[in-house]
Amino acid sequence: MTAAIRPWRQIQRRKCRQIMVGKVPVGGDAPITVQTMTNTVTADAKATIEQIRRVEEAGADIVRVSCPDVESTAALREIVRAATIPVVADIHFHYKRAIEAAEAGAACLRINPGNIGSADRVREVVQAAKDHGCSIRIGVNAGSLEQDLLEKYGEPCPEALVESALDHARILEDHDFREFKISVKASDVFLAVAAYQGLAEACDYPLHIGITEAGGLRAGTVKSSIGLGMLLWGGIGDTIRVSLSADPVEEVKVGYEMLKSLGLRRRGVTVISCPSCARQQFDVIKTVEVLEDRLSHITTPLSVSVIGCVVNGPGEATMTDIGFTGGGKGTHQVYLGGVPAHRLKDEGIVDHLVKLVEAKAAEIERAKAAEAVVA
Repeated sequence: MTAAIRPWRQIQRRKCRQIMVGKVPVGGDAPITVQTMTNTVTADAKATIEQIRRVEEAGADIVRVSCPDVESTAALREIVRAATIPVVADIHFHYKRAIEAAEAGAACLRINPGNIGSADRVREVVQAAKDHGCSIRIGVNAGSLEQDLLEKYGEPCPEALVESALDHARILEDHDFREFKISVKASDVFLAVAAYQGLAEACDYPLHIGITEAGGLRAGTVKSSIGLGMLLWGGIGDTIRVSLSADPVEEVKVGYEMLKSLGLRRRGVTVISCPSCARQQFDVIKTVEVLEDRLSHITTPLSVSVIGCVVNGPGEATMTDIGFTGGGKGTHQVYLGGVPAHRLKDEGIVDHLVKLVEAKAAEIERAKAAEAVVA
């Protein structure tokens, strides 16, 4: 079931131009994309491709790989051929790596044009991007601001990040290149949010948002959720990366959970569950833990509520596709489409719910396929 759209639930996304990262649109009216970055040695094409396979299965729309040396860009051609999603080549200072990455088939170059040397070098990189259909991401980071800006402002601040981003953007514009997006990341939530807010007002380019170096899985998820949540709620952000010291698959999962929680994009099962208390009639925590793992293969958007007792259970069940509420004497209530459907004993709760979800997902997909045929 889909909750009704209320004025207080609607997010008005910032209007901006749209670019293409390979075949994936970013900005404009395109869905907010979720991306991640590999942490393998890029020159090891086999290991990098294997990791990309895993993030593709998790739902990543775009993946970035670091290309610090010629061995990395040499492996990039094989990696790009094997990937089913666009590959972004992360370049910092060496302009030749950017040209090699474009020639190898990278969909996008992450590079700051002001950092790669002379005007001739910038011109060569821009021409390579044009020749090979690459977009560019200008990636400003509070930890690597230009020295002149640090001297001007005294420290990393929102104004310095925005000025750096606009300076780099101007270089690309001067070369008649506008297929780019911008990021102004910082590990400090307040600094990052303020910088993105300032940049959103100063230009109409798509914005890649993230809180950089956010930390480990738990701390980084919390920190990123606060910062990106503020930006997304304010309509800012066209593509996101959750930077975690964790498996890149976790970055993708957290990214989707953020978008799902704000109603900006849905993928897979949304589980609504209670924290459990003395009123619970079954082990809610263990049930949800196993259920989420068992349902990770479902990509169809739908909702499931798992509530331990009848205090909030029936109410939550009316707002989800499938509901499960704990009842007395080991007998519980199952809801389908918000309506009580049947009772269930303690045994086989997870197996039963998984079957119901799989059946509902299949029903939804059949309906989509039928609509597509009619259209």
